[in-house]
Amino acid sequence: MRRLAAFLVVLVACAVHAQEPVRVGSKADNEGALLGQLVLQVLRHQGVPVIDRTQLGPTSIVRRALLNGDLDVYPEYTGNAAFFFHRESDPAFRDAGKAYALAASLDLAANRLVWLTPAPADNHWAIGVRGDVAKREGLRSLRDFARWANGGGDVLLAGSAEFVESDAALPAFQSAYGFDLRGDQLLVLAGGDTSATIKAAAEGISGVNASMVYSTDGAIAVTGLVVLADPAHVEMVYQPAPVFREDVLRRYPGVRAPLEAAFRPLTAEVLRGLNARTQIDGEDAAKVAEGYLRSQGLLK
Repeated sequence: MRRLAAFLVVLVACAVHAQEPVRVGSKADNEGALLGQLVLQVLRHQGVPVIDRTQLGPTSIVRRALLNGDLDVYPEYTGNAAFFFHRESDPAFRDAGKAYALAASLDLAANRLVWLTPAPADNHWAIGVRGDVAKREGLRSLRDFARWANGGGDVLLAGSAEFVESDAALPAFQSAYGFDLRGDQLLVLAGGDTSATIKAAAEGISGVNASMVYSTDGAIAVTGLVVLADPAHVEMVYQPAPVFREDVLRRYPGVRAPLEAAFRPLTAEVLRGLNARTQIDGEDAAKVAEGYLRSQGLLK
């Protein structure tokens, strides 16, 4: 009888534990809000109790919250693991498959965090060029851009001070592809808002015809900018994926498949379109996420 009572106590405790809500976080930017809502709504649809802590803050805050046990899951980018573990020079982070595998193995071993399969979209720094200029000059990649710049092309690129000065951004592109923009070929804007640089290029403000972008920026979808390919893989791969505390995923193992199904169709083109609805059209991220999930058959 005592054994039965003890068994029932354990059973009840497990049931209560299984119903503990999952605290879902995200970064505070537009894309972070959208991706956080995807995670939140998939979990809710699977019958998992959730607490909405999306748009919590920048990477440093949400990462710390996950490590400290104040969050249970949030969407992170594979390339950021290079910085978390001081592996910025590791070539693995410039290959999509290797970047995911290394991020997942490092975080599981060190922090008992589980990375689900990431979306195919790669959200990294890039250079975008006006569509008419790209067509006229035959610009598809940064190699083409270097040819254009070195051949006396009328390049005028808008970017933030960080993009222009950071070793990981324009200087890295210039070193890898062999071009060097003069000071009068750069329009340096305050802050890091790519919507401002994209607008300058798209509208030809002050003669600007090229812009720093993030490759999944929503504004790209509505301005016709051509994002130049980076065949030398100068930039690390930044593919978004839900990252869980291992014990939480063990409590709710059934959420893995639908979450990966939600992230799997998120190519750069798809993500740009979704981001445009929040960034440009001002739609609520929750509504955009809901519409996307319904279109994928993941919500009824």
